[in-house]
Amino acid sequence: MAQTGDAGITNTQILDARTAETGSAWLPVLIIPLFLVAPALWNGYPLLQWDTGGYLARWYEGYLVPSRSTVFGLYLHFGEGSGFWINLAFQALATLWILQLTLRVLGLNQPLRLLWIGLLLILATALPWLASMLLTDFFAGPAVLALFILATQADRTSGLEKVALFVFTAFASATHSATLGVLFGLCCVGWIARHFVRDRISLSGLMQASGTIIAGAAMLLAANFALSGQFAWTPGGVGVAFGRMLQDGIVTQYLRDHCPQQKLKLCPYRNELPPTADDFLWGKSMFNTLGRFEGMNDEMGFIVEHSLAEYPLWQAKAAAAATVEQLMHVATGEGTNGWLPHTYGIIERYVPSQSKPMRAAHQQHWDIDFALVNWLHVPVALGSMLAVAAIVGHAIWRRRRDDVALLAATVTLALFGNALICGVISGPHDRYGARLVWIATFTALIAAVRYFSTEKSDKPLRAA
Repeated sequence: MAQTGDAGITNTQILDARTAETGSAWLPVLIIPLFLVAPALWNGYPLLQWDTGGYLARWYEGYLVPSRSTVFGLYLHFGEGSGFWINLAFQALATLWILQLTLRVLGLNQPLRLLWIGLLLILATALPWLASMLLTDFFAGPAVLALFILATQADRTSGLEKVALFVFTAFASATHSATLGVLFGLCCVGWIARHFVRDRISLSGLMQASGTIIAGAAMLLAANFALSGQFAWTPGGVGVAFGRMLQDGIVTQYLRDHCPQQKLKLCPYRNELPPTADDFLWGKSMFNTLGRFEGMNDEMGFIVEHSLAEYPLWQAKAAAAATVEQLMHVATGEGTNGWLPHTYGIIERYVPSQSKPMRAAHQQHWDIDFALVNWLHVPVALGSMLAVAAIVGHAIWRRRRDDVALLAATVTLALFGNALICGVISGPHDRYGARLVWIATFTALIAAVRYFSTEKSDKPLRAA
C-alpha cells in the first residue's frame, strides 16, 4: 500500500507529479525553437534581407564597408557550410535561453508558462521572422534582456550564466552600431539610476553590463583589423546621417544658401536631389556619379557638421519628429521580399553551392506577403508599447521598484533610445522598430502573469 504524506498525498502521486513536470519541461525546448524558425523552414532557406550580402562579403572582400559589421560577417561565414541553418539554430536556441532565463530570475519559471508565452510571441510579433533571418536585427532584443539580467539580477544567476550573458551581449553590441548605442545608453542611465535604487542595481552587475560595451567595441575593432588591416571603426555613420538630413530638406537648403560660394560637388545637383535617403544612397543617383562613400564622405561630413551649426532649431525639430515617427514604425518584414539583387549576387559569387537552394526558396519567388501578418503585428506592437509605458507610469506613481517595473523601465528606455538613434541618424524605418518592439510584448505578458498570479494568491481559501 502506498505511503501517505501529511497532506494526504501518496508518494505515487508525488512521483507522478514530478514525472509530469519533467515531461512538460521538454515541451518548450522542443516546440519553441522549431516554431521560431518556422518561416525559414517554410521558405526552404534562411530568410534574406537587403543588407545580408554586404555582411557576408566582408570575409571575402577584405575591406570595410559603411554600416556592415565584420563581426556579423564572420558569424555568417561560420554558417556557410550548413547553408546558414546553424546560424538559425543558434538564434532559436539563444532566444529560448533568454526567454527562459528572464522568466526564471523574475520567479515565473514554469515550463508550460514559458511555452504559451513563447507561442504568443511567435504568433503576434516579429520574433520568428527575426530568428529566421540572416540579419543583425535579431540580436537587438535578446541583448537588451541579457543586459537587464546582468545589471539587475546578478544574484539570481550562476557564474557560467554570467559569462554566457556577457559574451552574448558583447557580441550583439558588435553586430550593429545602433545596438551598441542602445546598450551604451542603458548602461549610462543605469549608473545614474543606481544613486536612487541601489537595492535594485548592484555595482558588480552594472560593471559587468558596462564591460560588455567595451568588449563589444574591442571585438569589432579587432575583427576590422583582422579582415582589412585597418584598426578603425566601421565607416558610414556620417553618410547615413547625411541621408536623413537630405530627406528632411536640410541638405537642399544648405546647398541653396552656400552654392556657388562654396565649391561643393553637390552644388550642380542642388535642385534635383532625390526625395529620400534610400534613393540617394542606394538608388541610381548622383551619389554614384560622384564616387559614393569614397568620393563623398568628406563633403557629406562637412555639410552635416555645418548644417548642425547653422540650423540648430530645424535640426532639433527634425530629430524629435524622426524619433516619434520611428516609434510608430513597427511593421514586420521591411526589406524581406524577392528583390535582393546584391545579396543574391554575393551568395552566387562567394558561396556558389548555396545558389540553387537560395533560388528555389519561396522568398525568391515573391511568395512572402506581410500584409496579413502586420494586420496583427502592428496593433500588438503599438499596444505593447503603450502597456509597458503605462506600467512604468504606474510604478512611478505608486513608487514601486519591483523587478517587473524595472524591466518595463529598461524596455521603455531601450525603445526610446532605439527610436532616437535609428530615427535621427538613419531616418524612420519599420525594420528598426520591429527588431526591438517584441520585447515590449514579452514584458507586457510578464506583467500580466505577475498580476494575475498575485491576484490568485491574495484570494482567501474557500472551505471544502
